Amino acid sequence: MAKKTAAPSDVAALTKGQAKAELKRLAEEIAEHDRLYYQHDAPVISDTDYDKLRRRLEAVEKRFPDLVTAATPSAKVGAAALEKFGKVRHRVPMLSLNNAFSTDEVEDFVARVRRLLGLVPDEPLELTAEPKIDGLSVSLRYDKGLLVEAATRGDGYEGENVTANIRMVKDVPQRLAGRDVPETIDIRGEIYMRLEDFLKLTAGQQAAGSRTFASPRNAAAGSLRQLDPSITAARPLGFFAYTWGEARPLPGKTQWEACRAFRRWGLPVNDLMDLCGGTKELFELYRKLELERAKLGYEIDGVVYKVNRIDYQERLGFVSRAPRWGLAHKFTAEKTATILEGIEIQVGRTGALTPVARLKPVTISGVVVANATLHNEDEIRRKDIRIGDTVMLQRAGDVIPQILGFVPEKRPASAKSYVFPETCPACGSHAVREINPATQKLDAVRRCTGGLICPAQRVERLRHFVSRHAFDIEGLGEKIIQEFYDDGLLSSPPDIFTLEKRAGNRLVEREGWGETSVRNLFAAIDARRAVSFDRFIYALGIRHVGETTARALARAYESAEMFLAKMVAAAKSRESSAFQELTRIEGIGEIVAAAISEFFAEKHNVDVVRDLLRHVTVRPLDRINAASPVAGKTVVFTGALERMTREDAKAMAERLGAKVAGSVSKKTSLVVAGPGAGSKLKEAQKLGIEVIDEDEWLRLAGEP
Repeated sequence: MAKKTAAPSDVAALTKGQAKAELKRLAEEIAEHDRLYYQHDAPVISDTDYDKLRRRLEAVEKRFPDLVTAATPSAKVGAAALEKFGKVRHRVPMLSLNNAFSTDEVEDFVARVRRLLGLVPDEPLELTAEPKIDGLSVSLRYDKGLLVEAATRGDGYEGENVTANIRMVKDVPQRLAGRDVPETIDIRGEIYMRLEDFLKLTAGQQAAGSRTFASPRNAAAGSLRQLDPSITAARPLGFFAYTWGEARPLPGKTQWEACRAFRRWGLPVNDLMDLCGGTKELFELYRKLELERAKLGYEIDGVVYKVNRIDYQERLGFVSRAPRWGLAHKFTAEKTATILEGIEIQVGRTGALTPVARLKPVTISGVVVANATLHNEDEIRRKDIRIGDTVMLQRAGDVIPQILGFVPEKRPASAKSYVFPETCPACGSHAVREINPATQKLDAVRRCTGGLICPAQRVERLRHFVSRHAFDIEGLGEKIIQEFYDDGLLSSPPDIFTLEKRAGNRLVEREGWGETSVRNLFAAIDARRAVSFDRFIYALGIRHVGETTARALARAYESAEMFLAKMVAAAKSRESSAFQELTRIEGIGEIVAAAISEFFAEKHNVDVVRDLLRHVTVRPLDRINAASPVAGKTVVFTGALERMTREDAKAMAERLGAKVAGSVSKKTSLVVAGPGAGSKLKEAQKLGIEVIDEDEWLRLAGEP
C-alpha cells in the first residue's frame, strides 16, 4: 500500500484531493482544540499556533469554496448578514409546559399522572426536576451527528431559522461525539445569558446611549435573533439541552438516561438536574433552588418536573399545547419596601444622563440591592418618586432592581419632587433632550453637549477620534488611550499632536514600551497631521454626524476654518442665516442641524477645534466628477474586492458622483460583485439590475 504524503505547506500547490483531506484534518484538529479550550479549559497549544491552524483552514477554503461544508470551523467566527430569517417547520411540535404556582397544584399534577397511568398507591413514580432556565427555547437538528439546522420555538409548529447564528454559540457543538449518537435527533434546549455577562452588556449599552434589554432572557433572545451573525458571536450566550423532538432512535428509556446521553455526546446539561421519587423530594429541590438561585450566575424562574419513564410519557401524551407528563413550577416574584435615600446622575461615555436611585440596602431574592436605575426624568415624573419616599422594589423580570412606585401613607412631609439637572454634573455643559430622528418625538434621554471636554466622555471621544474612519492613528488602540488618559498624558484630541514634545522621553521608560514602539507611534501620529475634511468633521464625534453627514458638510463648506466660523454663527441663533444654510444641505434637517449647533454652542468644544487646527492640515475633498459614467447612479458593492478596500471603492464612487447603498433595491442602478457575493447578487439578478465585476468597475471609473 502506497504511503500517504503530507499536504504541501503552500496552499497554492494543493490538488483538490489534497485540499479535501487537509480540510478534514484541520477541522478535526481545530475541533479538538476547541473542546479542550472551551469545555475543559485545558489548551495544549498556544493562541498563536491555534490561529495558524484557522488561517490555513480559511486559506484552503478560499481556494476551494466548493469543498466548504456546514460544519466548517470558520463558520464560528462570523458570516455574511442574512436578509431575513427563513421558517422551519418542527417535525415534532415544540410545545410549552403548563405552569404551577403552588404546592397544591403540583400535588394535583402528580395525582393526575398516577390516575391516568393506573398506578396503585405504592407503585413508584420517578420524576426528573431541573431548573427552568429563563432563556430562549431552540431546537437543534443533528443528522449523523452533524448540526444541520436550528430553529426557535416560534408558535410551536413553525419557528425562525437561526442556524447561522446558533453556530456562533460556543456551547453548541457542531458535531456530536459518541458511538451511540442517533442517525437523526432534534435536541431541544435553552439559549441563555449569564447574569454577569448581561450586566456587562447593559452597562455597555447604557454608556453608548443605546437601547438596553430588560432581562437576560430578552438579551439572549435579541442576541440570537440578529440578522448579522457576527453580532451574535460577540454576545456571550450559553446553552442547556433538556429534551428532544424527533429522534431515530430514542437516546434512552428514561428522561434521565437521555440527558446523560446528551452529556456524553458533548451537549451541556444542567448539573442541578435531579431524579426524585415523589412530591416531598420535588419540593425540597424547589426550595433549595429558590434559596440558591441568586448564586447560580444565570436566571431561573422555576423548576421543571417531568415523568422519568419515556413509555409513561408516551401513554400520557399531550393535551392542547402542553404535555400531560410535564409541569413548570414557577417561583413567585418577590417584592419589598425600602427607603429612597437619594438620586444621583451618572454620565455615560456618550453623554447620556441616567438617574440612579440610591436605596437603603435591602435583600431581595437573595441579593443585596442598594441601587436601582430610574431610567430617565419622565419615569421619575410619571411615578412621582421623591427622595425620602418609602418605595416598593422588585427585580424586574426577577433580575433587574426596579422601583414600582412609592407608598403614599409613608411619604414624609419633607419629601420634594426631584428636579432633573439641565447641565452636566461632570463638566457643567448644557444637557439637552433632542427630537429623535426616527420617531420625531422628544428623546427620553438627556445628553451632555460638552463632548470634547466632558470627563465622563473623554476616553470614548478620544477612541472615536483615532478610530479607523476618523483620524485612523495606528498604535493608539482602546487600551493605550485608556492608559494615557489615566496617567494624564491625553485628555483631548489636540494632546495627541503634542504628545511627543510633552512626554516623548517618558514613554520610552513605560513598561511594555521601547524606542522602536515609541518611534512608530509618533510616526503614525505625524502621518495623520494632514487629514481629509470629512474625516476631520467625523472625528469630532458630533451627535448624528456619521461618515455620510460629515462628507456632506465637507462638500458644503470650502475649508475647516469656514466650517468652524459658520457653525459658531449657527449656534448663536436658529434664526440666523448660518443655521438656515446648514438645514438646506442635503441630508441635514432641523434635528441634525440642532445637534451640530448644540455642539458648537459650547465654548469648550470650539476651543478644542481651534486648537486642533493649529496642529493639523485639513485637506478639502476632491471635486465630484459630474460627467462620469456613473454620476447620479446608485451603486452597491458586494462580495470580496481584491484591488481596493471597500472604503476606497465607496470614496471612488462618490468622487464620480454616484451614491453608494448598502442593500439592493429597485432604486439600485449598478451592482459591483466580487468573489463570495451572495444574497445581494441574487437580488440584483432577480430585479434585472446590471452586475459587473471589480475590473469592469475600475475601467468604468477610468482607473488603469
